Amino acid sequence: MKSDRTTPLVHIRQHLNETSNLPLYQRLQRALRSAIERHLLKPEDALPAERQMAADLDISRITVRKAIDGLVSEGVLVRRPGSGNFINTRIEKNFSKLTSFSEDMRARGRTPHSVWLRRSEGTVTPDEAMRLRLSPGSRVYRFHRMRYADDVPMCLEYATIVASCLPSLDAVDLSMYEALEKAGNRPVRALQRLSALLLNTEQASLLQMKEGDAGLAVERLGFLRDGRTVEFCRSYFRGDMYDFVAELNAN
Repeated sequence: MKSDRTTPLVHIRQHLNETSNLPLYQRLQRALRSAIERHLLKPEDALPAERQMAADLDISRITVRKAIDGLVSEGVLVRRPGSGNFINTRIEKNFSKLTSFSEDMRARGRTPHSVWLRRSEGTVTPDEAMRLRLSPGSRVYRFHRMRYADDVPMCLEYATIVASCLPSLDAVDLSMYEALEKAGNRPVRALQRLSALLLNTEQASLLQMKEGDAGLAVERLGFLRDGRTVEFCRSYFRGDMYDFVAELNAN
């Protein structure tokens, strides 16, 4: 890595030198993620060639390749044949990993924030009761907000949370999953459904798009370890910024 890469190089070396039981390639992945989160590596930045990175860090090229392959599969990096590996500007969401919007954005060096559209407490609607497997009259919290990466609107989120899973309506600040984790009720698995749609007038206006532009709708039903439901969420993503990917195998 040349002189203009000194800061990320030092940062990565420090992470690799920390005592850890993780395999070296996973420590390198963590170090690269941390450099991205701290904006030492920014969107569209190119990583040094794998051979050069291996030499600079005094590790094997196989280790570098394995670390980068994993970050490519997660959508953090993008591999461009003939050009190298780059920090991804499009958001690639791995459909097989249950992570929050805030976690996804930080992992890509973006700063997440939200604008509240509405937050309220009430009893379940018939549709919510069916999806969340709740009895009529059960209490829920509803969180409607715009989600941003830096200053770019990325998605509209309409979430309903079982009220017993949070201490109060005000417990959610930036990240709903962080609030649920603090309460000991973070989902451990979820069912998700993805569909394409054309943005209506309201959705397009909030997402700073045009009516009829392509969008992605995601419905997620989250479960606790004991099988109870905790969240039902509908999100509408910009089609020009987001990709959802899933790894498939034959087993």
